[in-house]
Amino acid sequence: MVDFYRKTGKEVMQQLNITDQGLNTDDVNNRRNDYGFNELEEKDRQSVIKVFFEQFKDFLVIILIIAAVVSAFLGKIESTLVILVVVIVNAILGAAQHLKAEQALKSLRALSSPTAKVLRDNQKIEIPSREIVVGDILFIEAGDYISADGRILESYSLQANESSLTGEAEGVLKITDVIEAEHVAIGDRKNMVFSGSFATYGRAVVIVTAIGMKTEIGKIASLLESAQEKKTPLQVNLDIFGKRLAIIILAISAFIFGLNILRGTPFVESLMFAVSLAVAAIPEALSSIVTIVLALGTQKMAKENAIIRKLHSVESLGSISIICSDKTGTLTQNKMTVQKVFVDDKVRDYNELDQRTELEKKLILTALLCNDAVTIENKEMGDPTEIALVNLGDLYDLDELDIREKYTRLGEIPFDSDRKLMSTLHEIEGRTVMITKGALDVLIERTISIEKSDGIYSFTEKEKENVKSINYDFSKNGLRVLAFAYKEVDKDKKIELEDEKELIFIGLIAMMDPPRKESKQAVADCMQAGIKPIMITGDHKVTASAIAKQIGILADESGAMNGHELDNLTDEELKSKVEEVFVYARVSPEHKIRIVKAWQEKGNVVAMTGDGVNDAPALKQADIGIAMGITGTEVAKDSAAMVLADDNFSTIIKAIANGRSIYSNIKNAIKFLLSGNTAGILSVLYASIAALPIPFAPVHLLFINLVTDSLPAIAIGLEPHNDSIMEEKPRKMNTPILDKSFGVTVLIEGTLIALSTMTAFHLGLSYGDPLVASTMAFATLCLSRLLHSFNSRSKESVFKIGFFTNKYLLLSVAIGYLLLKIVLIFEPIKDTFEVASLSGEQYAIVYLLSFMPLVVVQVYKLIFKK
Repeated sequence: MVDFYRKTGKEVMQQLNITDQGLNTDDVNNRRNDYGFNELEEKDRQSVIKVFFEQFKDFLVIILIIAAVVSAFLGKIESTLVILVVVIVNAILGAAQHLKAEQALKSLRALSSPTAKVLRDNQKIEIPSREIVVGDILFIEAGDYISADGRILESYSLQANESSLTGEAEGVLKITDVIEAEHVAIGDRKNMVFSGSFATYGRAVVIVTAIGMKTEIGKIASLLESAQEKKTPLQVNLDIFGKRLAIIILAISAFIFGLNILRGTPFVESLMFAVSLAVAAIPEALSSIVTIVLALGTQKMAKENAIIRKLHSVESLGSISIICSDKTGTLTQNKMTVQKVFVDDKVRDYNELDQRTELEKKLILTALLCNDAVTIENKEMGDPTEIALVNLGDLYDLDELDIREKYTRLGEIPFDSDRKLMSTLHEIEGRTVMITKGALDVLIERTISIEKSDGIYSFTEKEKENVKSINYDFSKNGLRVLAFAYKEVDKDKKIELEDEKELIFIGLIAMMDPPRKESKQAVADCMQAGIKPIMITGDHKVTASAIAKQIGILADESGAMNGHELDNLTDEELKSKVEEVFVYARVSPEHKIRIVKAWQEKGNVVAMTGDGVNDAPALKQADIGIAMGITGTEVAKDSAAMVLADDNFSTIIKAIANGRSIYSNIKNAIKFLLSGNTAGILSVLYASIAALPIPFAPVHLLFINLVTDSLPAIAIGLEPHNDSIMEEKPRKMNTPILDKSFGVTVLIEGTLIALSTMTAFHLGLSYGDPLVASTMAFATLCLSRLLHSFNSRSKESVFKIGFFTNKYLLLSVAIGYLLLKIVLIFEPIKDTFEVASLSGEQYAIVYLLSFMPLVVVQVYKLIFKK
C-alpha cells in the first residue's frame, strides 16, 4: 500500500507518470485496462430459487418432509398437507429475509457521484464518475461529491465533509503539505480526499490515486462482503434442540412401531400410527409460532419507533450485554452548538447569555461578520462551526444576512491551516474595522490590547496566561474554541497578511456537538439492565471522553483509547483489555469490527449503533446492528437488523425490554408445546409397554396437534409486557432453551397431563368398550392441554398476573374447546374422527381429570413461587 499522504504532489505525479496537462486518450485506455472502471464491484448473488431451497437444509425440516412423504404414500393426505404448508411458509419467510439483507452493497454503489470534472489533453472536461482512472487530475468545488480518492495538489480553503467515512459531521480543512507520520487515521489525512465524501467549502485540484474497490469506501464494501452475519441465540438453540428432539422422537416412534408389529398389529396400521405419533410429537408448528410471535412483536416495536428489518433479531435484543455506539448523531445531536463564552473576564454558559451586555453583543457581532455560513428558510449552509455562531446570533435577535448587509465586507483574508486565522474588513459606524478569528494560540501572540466593559487595556502577560488557562479548561472538556479580535485600519485600505497584528482581544466562543438530552438517562437504563455501553467514534479522544463523561459512560481518561493505540494491540491483547475500555477515538471501520469481535469472543451478545457508511461493516458483524433512521445512510440501514425511526438512543432500551419480553413469551410457548407433546408420547409409550390397546387413532393425534398447539401457543407469545424484566441481567449467549430447570418443568407438567389422560383411558376401559376409552383419553388430552396453556403464561400464578389479562389466550382456549365439542357431539363427523358418544358421567370424569394438572400447578406456584 502506497502512503500518498507522505509524498509531495510532485512525487505523486512522478510515481503515477502524470504531466500537468493531464492524461491523453491512450493513457486513459491503458489505465482502464489496468484498473477497471471507477465503481464498486458486486459478487454474484444467489438466485431467488436457490435461496428458497437453502431454507430446507434444516434437520427438523428434512425429518418433517420425510414424514409428509410417508403420510402421502399411506394415503393420509391431511397430515401431508399440514406438514408441507408449514414448511413452505417458513421457507418463503426465510428467503425473503435473506434477499432483503443483500441490498447493502447496492446502496454503497449509489453513493458514487454521477459526473466529475477532470483535465485531459490539457482541457477541462466533465465525464461520468465511473470513467475516472488513476492519474486523472480532478477539479473539486464546494458542493461537489468526491468521486475517487486522491492527493491534493492545490487547495483553496477546501473543506470536505467525510462523515460517510469517519462519522464526524464537522468539515475537514484540507492542506497540500506532506504528512510525515506513519499509520495516520483517515480523518487525519488532511492532504487527501476520499470517494463518498463531499466538498462543503472552497476548491481544490487533486490527482486521483485510487478508484473503485481500491478506495477507502471500496474497502468498506469489501468488509461488508467478508463480515459474517450471526445467527441469533434463539436460532442456534432451536437448531440444536430441533435435531436432538427429532432423533429422540424418531427413536420412540420406531420402538413403538416395532412393539406393535411384535404384538401382531398389521404393518400398515403400525406404520401409520408411528408416523402420526412422530408428526404429533415433533412440534413442526414451532418455527411458525416463533415467527408469528416475532412478527407481531415487531409491529408493536415499530409503533415505538424501533423498526425491525430482520425478524429473528427481536429475541437477540433481550440477550444484548454490550452496546457499541457511535457518538456523532447517535449519542449527540450531530450539530455544533455554542456551549460557553468568555468575555469581560467572565465565563458564561450558553443559557446565561441572556444578560445581553454590550461587549457580549459586540463579540457576537464580530462572530457573524467574520463568517461565511448562512441560514435561509431553515436550511443551514456552510461550515458547522460557523453555523453554530450564526445560531448564537439568533439568541440576540441578530440575523447574519441583515448584519452583513449593514456592515458590508470590504475585503478578506481566507482561513488557512498554516495561519489558523481568518480576517474580514468592514465599515462599522463610520470606522474601517478588521475582524480576526482563529486559534487562540496563534491569535493571542498578535494581540496587544484587551477590551473590557469599562474600556480597552494593555493585554499583559498575566492576563494572557489567564485567557490561556480558560482556553485549556474549555479544550480538556472537549470544546472547540475560537478566539476573536479586531483593530481599526485606515480607510480604503486593502488588508494583507501583515495586518494581522497589534489586535484588540474581545473574547472566546467554545462549542461542541452536545449530547442528546435523553442520552444520559438511556445510558443509566442500560447499566441498570446489566448492559455495558461503549462509545466508538472517529472524533478526537478529548472530545469523545468529554461527551462520554457527561452521559455517564466514562469515569476517567484511563478508560479511553485512540485508534493508533488499538493498532499496536494484537487481537489477543485487545481481547484481554476490552473490558477496561469504554471509549474508542479516531477509529477506522476495521477497528470497529475488531472491537465487536473481541466482545463476541468473550461470550457477549453485541449491538452496534451507527449512521454512516463507516459503520456498515460493524453493523453487519454485530449480533444486532442498529442504524439511525433520520440521519443514517442507506448503507447503514440496509446493513442493520434494526432502524431507529426517531434516532433516539432511549428507543433502544424500549426495544431491549420488548425483546426480553418476547423471548420470555416464546420460551413459555415452547414449554407449553413440549409439555403437551411429552404428555402424548408418555401416554402412548405407557400403553405400548403395558400391552394396552392403542389409546389414540392417528386422526386424534392430528387433531390434537392442530387444535391444542398453534392458537394457544401464539396467544402465550402475546402475553403482556412485565416491567420487572429490565431488572434482570442479559441472558448469556450460550444459554440453551432446554436447560435443566426448563427440562424438569416440561417433564413434570407433561407427566401430570399424561397421568390424567391414562387415568381417563383406564376408566374408559372399565366400561367395556375400547372406543369409549379411546374417546375419553382423546378428550382428556385435548382439554387438559388447552387448560395447561394458563400454566405456561408465566412463572407466577395466574391469580397474581391476572386471569383475564391475556384476552388472546382466553379466545384461543374457547375456540379449541368449541372445536373439541363439535368433534365429540356432531354426528356426521364422529365416524371420521373415530369417537364414541359419551354419557354425562363419562364427561364429568373427562372434565375433572382435565382440570387436575391446572389445579396442581397453580397451587404449587401459589405456595412455592416468589
